[in-house]
Amino acid sequence: MTDFVVSAVQDAAKQAIEQAEVIRLSLADQECFAQALLSPPQPAAALERAFARRRKLMSAE
Repeated sequence: MTDFVVSAVQDAAKQAIEQAEVIRLSLADQECFAQALLSPPQPAAALERAFARRRKLMSAE
């Protein structure tokens, strides 16, 4: 009986974790995500400035 209960609890826990962590996308969302990976947008000016500042700070150390 104990092995059955432990197995049932483990199965339920695995299913709960999967439902909480797995992201399911529609076909359109999958295509949009793949396109963003294949052709990422140019970084914004603020991001460029942040990276430049980081490089400057890191080179000073």
